[in-house]
Amino acid sequence: MALGALPDYPWDLMAPYVERAAAHPGGLVDLSIGSPVDPTPDVVRDALARATDAHAYPQTVGTPALRAAIVEWFARRRGVRGLDAASVLPTIGSKELVALLPFMLGVGEGDVVVHPRAAYPTYEMGALFAGARAFASDEPAEWPAATRLVWLNTPGNPDGRVLSVEELRAARDRARELGAVIVSDECYAELGWDGPWAEQRVPSLLDSRVTDGDTHHTLAIYSLSKQSNMAGYRAAFIAGCRESIARLTNVRKHAGLMLPAPLQEAMVAALADEQHVAEQKERYRARRDLLRPALEAAGFRIDRSEGGLYLWATEGRDAWESIARLADLGILAGPGHFYGVHFPEHVRLSLTADDERVAAASARLRASAEA
Repeated sequence: MALGALPDYPWDLMAPYVERAAAHPGGLVDLSIGSPVDPTPDVVRDALARATDAHAYPQTVGTPALRAAIVEWFARRRGVRGLDAASVLPTIGSKELVALLPFMLGVGEGDVVVHPRAAYPTYEMGALFAGARAFASDEPAEWPAATRLVWLNTPGNPDGRVLSVEELRAARDRARELGAVIVSDECYAELGWDGPWAEQRVPSLLDSRVTDGDTHHTLAIYSLSKQSNMAGYRAAFIAGCRESIARLTNVRKHAGLMLPAPLQEAMVAALADEQHVAEQKERYRARRDLLRPALEAAGFRIDRSEGGLYLWATEGRDAWESIARLADLGILAGPGHFYGVHFPEHVRLSLTADDERVAAASARLRASAEA
């Protein structure tokens, strides 16, 4: 597909279901998009307010304080040690980074970009922008010889799959065999729910148990959108391989891609404060504990979903039929068709609606099961 012939934006297909759901007498419950609804913490807003005298251009690499905060956060929250200022880089949100990363790393025509089978669509779009071919696979042995970039996503969007240390290591070993850069999108890493992740932290691709201390061609991305309700701030970062970070920094300098200075100060505050992160996780836990059993009572099976911000559900029929059924209950979800061709019978439901709306959705699902 030529760059000028991009596909239509898939969410536009939801318009008739939005109208249908909005007609429900109890009002619309939008569980389709993972956009935070809870307040940005005061500690972040106060830091932003103090930093509004931003008369000079910021540096692409970020302030020394921000880089130090990212390094310290990786050690404290992710168990990743050995990073330094040269191995981290702040970015203007994570979506633009995902979309532009293949291009910035020099991936191009004839190259392959691997991404998960159930995948955030921007992985494929980034390959398209660079003129490369996207390849959906969760099995490292399947990855073709022309692979130059591998995307992992743990916990996954849309399916909430968490990759173990062993799975991360196997993926990285295969990427090294192929001479490919491997990147893990870990923006939901604070949201582990089931199985071992109820007690253990979700492992990072940069964990020394995965890398043995060698991060060459190995990168991890994180965003503050979910943990800190900072989606509107566009605050994210990438870390790992110094060589890759240097290349990305050079491209971004030439392109003028830099995070506004006040937002950098807000990021420092968010990364240092753990209380608001724990409070937000408990909000999501409470909503999940309401919504999951209600979906199961209504005939849905929940697959994976052991981490992250979504429930990946199926009732064993085409996702558009499930979307229509949910719309008649005033509930919006995302069809599996939007996340690749492999899960046409799944729907994704987000935990990012307020408590009252999640309770309303849960009540409607239970009532539908009893009707």
